[in-house]
Amino acid sequence: MHIKIINKSSHDLPKYETDASAGMDLRANIFEKISLDPLERAVVKTGLYIELPKGIEAQIRPRSGLAAKKGITVLNAPGTIDADYRGEIGVILVNLSNESYTIENGERIAQMVISRHERAEWNEVEELSQTDRGEGGFGSTGTK
Repeated sequence: MHIKIINKSSHDLPKYETDASAGMDLRANIFEKISLDPLERAVVKTGLYIELPKGIEAQIRPRSGLAAKKGITVLNAPGTIDADYRGEIGVILVNLSNESYTIENGERIAQMVISRHERAEWNEVEELSQTDRGEGGFGSTGTK
């Protein structure tokens, strides 16, 4: 799949780091470091603008290493970039650790996964089919 991209950052285009990677790392494109105190959040710009085909979305997800080692994650994970959005890609990061964290220009802050999606049409009915699970939700299938 070919996707149009404008790169106004000072960094290379996002790329897959391995042959089997699902996501491409996004880098911070900032002029000054951003310090996130515990529980603080910020929108971090990337300098990237994309034009996705209709039926395709870009999902913005946390980087597992940054989340596990530093407590920095994407607040609205996964964030969605719709096919009709033409603005700069920004990543909402939050610091869930007990220590301040500083984001630097060029740092890999999130990953982007390109994915197809379906559009639903509602079919309003009076009842739904029965299943073994029924209305059981949150933890109803057990914990082990």
